[in-house]
Amino acid sequence: MKILGVYNIKGGVGKTATAVNIAHLASRSGLRTLLWDLDPQAAATFYLRVKPKVKRSDEMLRGKKFDLNEVVKGSDYPDLDLLPADFSYRNMDLLLGENKKPALRLLKLLRPMADNYDAVILDCPPSISLVSENIFRAADALLLPTIPTTLSLRTMHQLLDFMEGHKLDTPVYAFYSMVDRRKRMHLDVMASAIDPRCSVLQTAIPYATEVERMGLERRAVTDYAPRSPAGRAYEALWQEIRARVGGLRPLPTAFNSPF
Repeated sequence: MKILGVYNIKGGVGKTATAVNIAHLASRSGLRTLLWDLDPQAAATFYLRVKPKVKRSDEMLRGKKFDLNEVVKGSDYPDLDLLPADFSYRNMDLLLGENKKPALRLLKLLRPMADNYDAVILDCPPSISLVSENIFRAADALLLPTIPTTLSLRTMHQLLDFMEGHKLDTPVYAFYSMVDRRKRMHLDVMASAIDPRCSVLQTAIPYATEVERMGLERRAVTDYAPRSPAGRAYEALWQEIRARVGGLRPLPTAFNSPF
């Protein structure tokens, strides 16, 4: 099981749209996929038509024995399940802080899911906190959607400084999102060198109406508009992620195993 965190300190960068579309593409490629909406705003949960409520969410985060399978919900897509957001997640830092090893709670919860899922996508809240450190320690890789502007690059450097200061070596794969090629700043930033502590993926996600329509359609762009520029860009991004992060291949099942 591979865990991918879609993360940025800054909000409004296309993080949730990326998480939902990548999760949809992962499931469509045959991976048993779980999308965990960790953001109390619950946008990913809304997109997938699930009620934003988790029973016993406080107990789940406080360090007691807990089985995530009890709160996982199905989605409209085959092989894609959702662990919905809950408004109590706004207090997640406080709840995680009650654990003996507070930075490892999410990883402890996810490890038993390895028998059920090939890929877990974490839609992360925009912050730098104990929740963030949990995500960094649980994830096999971080996907960092970045608008090509000065402030977005500044938050990227802040993230990388934090990870370096806490001796976190999780690979970070940045990619440009909400790109408007009519803007000179966007073109200049994309052409410039970036922080060498992370890798920059070649795929850029355009600023597109199809992405904004996700709130109306309540589906992934890669479902309702797969041939649109945004749909093709997310497909290319997913293929690039699979090439960079090893192990994102469907595991044999009882139906196709040669044994």
